[in-house]
Amino acid sequence: MTLLDEGARKALIDAMGTDGEVRFDEPMSRHTTLRIGGPVDAWVMPTHYQVLANVRTAMHARGIPTFGIGSGSNLLVRDGGLRGVAINLRHMAQVARLTDVDEDGANVWVEAGAATGRVLAYATIEELGGVEFLGGVPGTVGGGLVMNAGTYLGEWKDVTTRVFSIDSAGHTIVREAAACGFGYRTSSLPADEIVTHARLRLPHRPRLEIQTVVRELRDRRKAREPSAVPNSGSTFKNPTGEFAGRLIEACGLKGTRVGGCEVSPVHANWLVNADRGTARELLALIELVRAAVVERSGVRLELEVKVIGEEGEVP
Repeated sequence: MTLLDEGARKALIDAMGTDGEVRFDEPMSRHTTLRIGGPVDAWVMPTHYQVLANVRTAMHARGIPTFGIGSGSNLLVRDGGLRGVAINLRHMAQVARLTDVDEDGANVWVEAGAATGRVLAYATIEELGGVEFLGGVPGTVGGGLVMNAGTYLGEWKDVTTRVFSIDSAGHTIVREAAACGFGYRTSSLPADEIVTHARLRLPHRPRLEIQTVVRELRDRRKAREPSAVPNSGSTFKNPTGEFAGRLIEACGLKGTRVGGCEVSPVHANWLVNADRGTARELLALIELVRAAVVERSGVRLELEVKVIGEEGEVP
């Protein structure tokens, strides 16, 4: 049941004004790379920070939760969908170099809605290094910061110096990187805040060097990861000193299916939506994999994909 009665819908529309887009009862399957997920009560896309703050303030006054959703590249939404207001910042996606440039590098300002590819492209043109790891990381700046996304080449924590967010009541919060609690595929950024932008410190690096490193990374990923099938990338975090994919493959689980969801035959740590799968099926496959790995190796795999939403039938 939706949390948004007629009054709440009007308040949301008034808070947005003409600066963005509102959709009610929006299927989240349209907004996750897994192509799975029930409807959210409202999906909004503001065009600037004040509108975002207005929406959070208006909904907070009514006790209605608001939360940020990026590109959905690391997200599993349950079949019952989400109650409240999902806020997407795709219209807030600028990347710009700040004026304080010196012989060591430059500070770069990135908005949370910017795609990782856009940040990498900008840095390459400007001959600024440090974000080559983004050649293997999908999604947006905001989601990447919250989970400290990365590859063997680096992580967001390596280049981030300051993070800005807006809390549930509409207040702006500023944190230095040391206060963000960045760890392996995690951070301590509060779940009730929405990251809006960040300041990065990037060293000078020749364009050709950047392009060479990124090409090697992309070629490596293309050769060992599935494509042309809805997925969220790695499903499980790598345990210390081990690889989740190797543990799963050792259990003989490649190609194992529950309904339309499958352990990829290409990479065992990619649990994919092979044929119109549901969240219930994928969660069942996750537990099947976990149980098999625990039985064989004694390791309980920890999810890298974030699971949100309510249980329910597929609409």
